[in-house]
Amino acid sequence: MFPSIATSAPRRHRGFTLLELLVVLVILGLLAGYVAPRYFAQIGKSEVKTAKAQIVALEKALDQYRIDVGHYPTTEQGLAALNAKPADEPNWDGPYLKKAVPNDPWGKPYQYKNPGEHGEVDIFSFGRDGASGGSGEDADIGNW
Repeated sequence: MFPSIATSAPRRHRGFTLLELLVVLVILGLLAGYVAPRYFAQIGKSEVKTAKAQIVALEKALDQYRIDVGHYPTTEQGLAALNAKPADEPNWDGPYLKKAVPNDPWGKPYQYKNPGEHGEVDIFSFGRDGASGGSGEDADIGNW
């Protein structure tokens, strides 16, 4: 017949040994060390692409401002003139942006110069490091 539960042999519960757990942790560490740098490099590239796209959008808004007013905002008026009417601009027909002027992907305001050094106006970000110059992700990103 069927053996009763009380007479059956106790079951042995087996777990992982410490060595097996360490091997798995080492493998996971190696994978993370290989994948993480590639992942974070892609994030840096996407921030640069975002900055370029935002600069193009700001440039288009400035062009619309120029069509309405007859000239670009002064350096002193800055990009804020795209959302708030300057006191001395009767032909201003904005706002020229749906939302406030965005910061660059690194959280710093875009720079604006009129007249520009590279064109009629310059719109630029100092990049990840927030300082002029640099290379790679720290390089300045502008509309030139």
